[in-house]
Amino acid sequence: MPNLPIDTTLLKPGLRLAVGLSGGADSVALLRTLAQQCRDLGVVPHAAHLHHGLRGTEADGDRAFARALAAELGIPFHDVQVETAVEAGKNGESVEEAARRLRYNWFRKLMASGDVDAVATAHTLDDQAETVLAKFLRGAWTEGLSGIHPTVAFPEGRILRPLLGATRAEIEAYLNALGQPWREDSSNRDRAFTRNRIRHDLLPLLEGWNPRIREHLAQMAVLARDEEAWWQAEMARLAPQLLMQGHPIRGGGRAAEASLAVDVTRLAALNPAIQRRLLRYAAEQLGAAPDFPATEALRILALAGRAGQKCQLAQGLIAERTPRELRMAVGPLVAALELSVAVPEYTTSIPGEVAAPVFGIHLRISVSGPMPASVQQAQLRNWRPGDRVMLRHSSGPRKVKEVLERLRVTGSRRSIWPVLDVDGRIVWMKGVELEQVEGLEVVVTLLPHPTPKGAGPGSCPETFG
Repeated sequence: MPNLPIDTTLLKPGLRLAVGLSGGADSVALLRTLAQQCRDLGVVPHAAHLHHGLRGTEADGDRAFARALAAELGIPFHDVQVETAVEAGKNGESVEEAARRLRYNWFRKLMASGDVDAVATAHTLDDQAETVLAKFLRGAWTEGLSGIHPTVAFPEGRILRPLLGATRAEIEAYLNALGQPWREDSSNRDRAFTRNRIRHDLLPLLEGWNPRIREHLAQMAVLARDEEAWWQAEMARLAPQLLMQGHPIRGGGRAAEASLAVDVTRLAALNPAIQRRLLRYAAEQLGAAPDFPATEALRILALAGRAGQKCQLAQGLIAERTPRELRMAVGPLVAALELSVAVPEYTTSIPGEVAAPVFGIHLRISVSGPMPASVQQAQLRNWRPGDRVMLRHSSGPRKVKEVLERLRVTGSRRSIWPVLDVDGRIVWMKGVELEQVEGLEVVVTLLPHPTPKGAGPGSCPETFG
C-alpha cells in the first residue's frame, strides 16, 4: 500500500491528533495516511470538520462525506457549523479572512476541550508555493515570505502541517491508488479569489519559465523562516540596548508613556539592515506593522529629518524627530490631538475605492440598486457629536457615541472612528452592521490596506511640522 511523504518529526507517540477534514483531496489523504500508519507512529487520529455555512447543499454533502469517512476508518469525529458570511459582516472582514479566523478559533476550542492534543492541517507544497507567491506580490518582508509554518503554537496546543513536503499530484496519485474518492470545493475554481488566480493562471504560466518554480518557492519559505528566526533573536538582544521608553524629563530619567525612542546618532552608526529591523521592531512593540515605504520614511526622518518634524503613517503610527531622538507612538487619535490637526476626510466617487491611512482602512464602495442621480460621491470621515446610525435589527437610530460605548471603545480610541457619509446620511460604520438607508443601496467592502503611495525614501505621507 503506498505511503505519502509526511513529516513524522512533528508527531510524537501518544499524540491525540485531529485532522482538519474538509473532504478535499489533501485532508482526505492526510487522514488516510495517518490511519494507515497510526500504530507505527503511535498517534491517535481524530477527524474535525467545520461547516462554514457557505455553499449550501454542497457543504452539507462535504460534512456527510467527512462523517462517513471517519466512521469507515473507526476514527472519532468532531464537527460544528458557523455562519461565516454573518461573522465577516460583523467584523468588516472578507469571507476568506472570517473563514480562516473561525476555523482556527474552533481548532483552539477543540484542543482546549481536552479531546485532542493538537490539530493537523493538510497544507501541501503547492499551498506553500501559492502562499509565498501571494505574499511576494503583496510586498511582504521575510516573515511573510516564510509562508506556511510547519508548526504554530497556541496556548491550547499546536497546529501541525505534516504534508508540506508533498505535492498535490502525489496526493491525488496516492488516493487514486487506494481507490479513495474525495470532494471538490466549487469555490476553488472561482477566480474572484486571488489564490485561485495564482493557482490556475499565474503558477502554470511561471512553470513555463521554470518547471521547478513551486519547489523553489517552497525552499524560499524555509530560508526566509530561518532568516526571520535569527533576526527575531538578534532584535531581542539589541533592542533593550537601543530603544528607550517615553521621553526624557528634566532632572534625569524618562516619563512612563506608551512611546518608544531611539538615539539618532546611535541609529546612524548601524548597518541599514539593522536600522530597518530596529525601527520595525519598535513599531511592532507599539502594535503597528509598517511596510517598506513606511519603514524607509521613518529611517529618513531619523537620519536626515529636522528637529520638530513629525510624520503620521498608516495604522496610527506617529514619529517625531527631536534634536537627539526619533520618537514613535501609535494611535490615530492620539496622533491627531498631539499634532493639533484635524483628522482628514476622504472623498470618493460611487462606485469607487478609498484608502484612508489615518484610519488604516481601504474601502470599496459599490451600489446594489438604483441611486438618486444627485448622489455621486461618498465621504469617509471621522464621526462627529450628534451623528446617528441605524443598527441592523434596531428599532430606531442610535447615537454613534452610544454605539461606541456598547463596543467598549473608550479613551483616545473613541476620538477617531470612521464612518461613511453619503448625501448627509451614514451608510457604513466600522465594527457594526447598519440597516440599508432607504433610497441609498450602497455596498461597502473592507479591503486589505494598500501600500501607501508617495512614502518612498525621503518622503512621508501626512507629514506635519
